Amino acid sequence: MNTEDTADNLKSCDVLVIGGGPAGATVAPLLVARGYRVVVLEKAHHPRFHIGESLLPANMPLFDRLGVGDDIRAIGMEKWGAEFISPWHDHTQMFEFADAWDKSQPMAYQVRRSAFDEILIRNAERKGAAVFEGCKVTAVDFLPDGAGAAVTAEGDDGSVRRWHARFVVDASGRDTFLASRMQLKQRNPRHNSAAVFGHYRGVRRNPGQAEGNISIFWFDHGWFWFIPLPDGVTSIGMVTWPYHMKTRGERSLREFLHDSIALCPGLADRMADAEPAGDVEATGNYAYSADRTHGENYVLLGDAYAFIDPVFSSGVLLAMQSGFLAAEAIDVCLKQPAQAAKALRRFDRMMRLGPREFSWFIYRVTNPTMRDLFMGPRNIFRVKEALLSLLAGDIFGKTPIWPSLWLLKGIYYLSSLRHPRRTFRAWQNRRTIVRAPS
Repeated sequence: MNTEDTADNLKSCDVLVIGGGPAGATVAPLLVARGYRVVVLEKAHHPRFHIGESLLPANMPLFDRLGVGDDIRAIGMEKWGAEFISPWHDHTQMFEFADAWDKSQPMAYQVRRSAFDEILIRNAERKGAAVFEGCKVTAVDFLPDGAGAAVTAEGDDGSVRRWHARFVVDASGRDTFLASRMQLKQRNPRHNSAAVFGHYRGVRRNPGQAEGNISIFWFDHGWFWFIPLPDGVTSIGMVTWPYHMKTRGERSLREFLHDSIALCPGLADRMADAEPAGDVEATGNYAYSADRTHGENYVLLGDAYAFIDPVFSSGVLLAMQSGFLAAEAIDVCLKQPAQAAKALRRFDRMMRLGPREFSWFIYRVTNPTMRDLFMGPRNIFRVKEALLSLLAGDIFGKTPIWPSLWLLKGIYYLSSLRHPRRTFRAWQNRRTIVRAPS
């Protein structure tokens, strides 16, 4: 979107959103629909590359509420479940979302994030948000007495733009604009990993309806994702510990990724005829969170607040869900200031719910006891259905999964006590690799 702003021309808006990814492109049209003037500043130009291509069934109602459900279905590959492959077990374990507690959300999609993100931001623009791409925020100065914020941004052409906003939404993703500048961002002390990833053609997929399912491969140094995309490309990524990253030496990222894949026979077999379809990239400091989710005139959404290990594909869901939560809270803050504190407390509580519930399993997913439970699930007291509901992202509604999930956690602890030596070794090993400097 073009503008004739100059450095001395201060525009005004009700809400300014930093970032046009899933979180920012969700909250923007929701606020426009409530009558607010919304500006979205996105440093990149869509379409742009991004990982996080696997969606969850709980995303589907959110797409329909935004009015983009048909557009997402048109670009997506059907994902009916998830499979886990363990070198320590002699079988593959498939989970189908149709077997979850709520049978009404049996599938999701795998998507090219470049196309997916563009659908969302164009929807925000079409619904009335003022979207500025190639416009990087450089400063946010909060004004005294709750008078909003002055936001400065720089365009690709060097032009400077300024806005006065009543409220600021940080949806800047892993840039964590506000959290970094306010020194709120903390590395997650319970998780420390890095990712190396790329796209490939010629990868052997599952047959039939299972072709689009995500596959998770455990190996000695972490795990791999296997995400089939609709154009014949498969996204392959390794999430691993810092000590393994340090073994890379002089190898290129591609060589390092391929050598690591060779350590995982199940994945190596599927990639026997694979050819690269792009560059291999890496990112470190994978898990983090901010000390708080909001302030008097701002909120942190999605990855701008916290990022957790992507083993359960929760990233896009948590980002979009945070957009819906923020729209409600901001509406109260701007229209009913006396109720702002209460609205923001609820926002905070719900923002912390997702990372907390997913993280309990993420911290233990490489533990041998948890692997045994995943590879041999039983549905006593509906614990398997509850686990599938978690994997489907169905944790924000009224599905009564919590007693069964608590029971599943109890089963995990009892199973750990049955193998005290193995449990102690796993605990000791995890403590060592998590604390390893990155």
